[in-house]
Amino acid sequence: MEKHLKAALTDLEKRISYQFQTPVLLERAVTHRSFANEHHNQNIKHNEALEFLGDSVLGFIVSLWIFELFPTLDEGKLSKIKAYLVSARTLARRAEALGLGQFLRLNRGEEKTGGRSKKTLLADAYEAIIAAIFLDGGLVVANSFIRRELYHDLKKLNVSDLSATDYKSALQEYLQALNLPTPEYVVVDTFGPEHERIFQIELRIGQECVATGKGTAIKIAHQEAAREALTKLRLINSNITL
Repeated sequence: MEKHLKAALTDLEKRISYQFQTPVLLERAVTHRSFANEHHNQNIKHNEALEFLGDSVLGFIVSLWIFELFPTLDEGKLSKIKAYLVSARTLARRAEALGLGQFLRLNRGEEKTGGRSKKTLLADAYEAIIAAIFLDGGLVVANSFIRRELYHDLKKLNVSDLSATDYKSALQEYLQALNLPTPEYVVVDTFGPEHERIFQIELRIGQECVATGKGTAIKIAHQEAAREALTKLRLINSNITL
């Protein structure tokens, strides 16, 4: 392993408070597909498979955690809490807190387009690190890492009002209370490279476009549009001029 890479990974280990028995797992976790493709002759492995595993490990641990904390909540509320904690937005925020962007291994193209600050890449690498910790140290270690990392995000949630965790559901309930039609989410544009698509959607109520949203996944764009629509409707019904 190159000296500067070894030093960087040692620094990252300190930030995540875990020392790897098999450092190559952490190296792979921060390696984007673009870097592996650019150095294809070196047989470098990228982090997409680890991301897949990390997503499952994260989902299981968070599900168990919130079930232990809120055993009397119904499935709908538990699902909202989980969706918030495992969302790309939350994971990207945790990745930024660790300064994970500076450790990503990217190709020159991603470097030029600001790949180190792209929330999708950060969230993906964060999930890959969870998988790497799980493979290296086991479920108990991964469990401790996830609970430590997400503790403050969970603590600040208001369990009696989870509208901020799922704007789509909150909007749906708000519209039903007003006897308004179900919102329609329409993809109106996509742009960006194949592996970094940005989706732009319109949220329509009846024939009227009430809000728009953008995101690296359609569900993220939906949540952004729902958040904007919910804010506007609440202002309107409070007799506040937009």
